[in-house]
Amino acid sequence: MARVVVDVMLKPEILDPQGQAVLTALPRLGVAGIVGVRQGKRFELEVDGEADADALARIEQLAASLLANPVIEDYVVRVEPAPAAQPR
Repeated sequence: MARVVVDVMLKPEILDPQGQAVLTALPRLGVAGIVGVRQGKRFELEVDGEADADALARIEQLAASLLANPVIEDYVVRVEPAPAAQPR
């Protein structure tokens, strides 16, 4: 089983009101030094079997048609490394 991650972000030229709201709240929370915030979405898809070229192509198509709005959002599809086995 493999995990494929799709990160979706608004394109840079699109206003991000949620990111702006977070940026405005940070000084009230005592956080300084942050000059920009963009909010996005992360989708984690568990693939039955390997994340081969065919599986990644299907997920790329899924991202473009369902997970993201390509008119206003960019997305990146990537395979996340398997977590290291924990010692017992």
